[in-house]
Amino acid sequence: MAYLECTGLYKDWGRATAAGVTVNVSFTADKGSMTSIVGASGCGKSTVLRLVAGILTADKNPAGTKAKITLDGKDITALPPGKRECGLVFQNGALFLHMTAEDNVAYGLVCRGEKKKEAREKAREFLELFNMKELAKRYPETLSGGEAQRVALARTLIVRPKLVLLDEPLSALDAPMRKKLAQEIVSMQKKIGFTAVMVTHDIGEAKMMSDRIILMEKGRIRWEGAAGEFDEKVQEKCYK
Repeated sequence: MAYLECTGLYKDWGRATAAGVTVNVSFTADKGSMTSIVGASGCGKSTVLRLVAGILTADKNPAGTKAKITLDGKDITALPPGKRECGLVFQNGALFLHMTAEDNVAYGLVCRGEKKKEAREKAREFLELFNMKELAKRYPETLSGGEAQRVALARTLIVRPKLVLLDEPLSALDAPMRKKLAQEIVSMQKKIGFTAVMVTHDIGEAKMMSDRIILMEKGRIRWEGAAGEFDEKVQEKCYK
């Protein structure tokens, strides 16, 4: 059994809304892997991420069957977001503006019952692990976009979620910073070995960072396979 198995994820937004296309997908991800869901804006890739996270609730598909999401052998389909052991990193980092970087990273540990002093110590060690020690006492408003995203990722990873969901984590950055942070995320994954599903519209970014790529078009999966197999012939076929 795959570490993450999503079967029949279906979301019908209805013709009367502009929220997006009807999504109907199934896919899997191996433990310790990075899977990227790519596609044009409006193809439904962010909807898939929110269905996995539990932010959105899947609908019954036209056949009347329900979606099922299994993570590490556990059915999480009906669990609320806070019980799914998934960490979500947003496009803008979504840091707490009144907290230092250190306290932002420690936040999840405190929520789980750890004392603030011990949580801060672990946060400092975690920041140092990823060469961010100098950011510990700084507030979000003093951080660059790339620094804020690094802190947001550290905040997610420190609680050791079973699955990390990355929603266009690099889209708000300029090209040089995108490349640098992409490399740092790959480095973080090698150090910790976390399992991740990332949404991006950048094929090159997905190929560089991922083990597996899923290409979506109009709410469906158009192609999926190893990142190394997504070559010029596949791109020509998919984008003709």
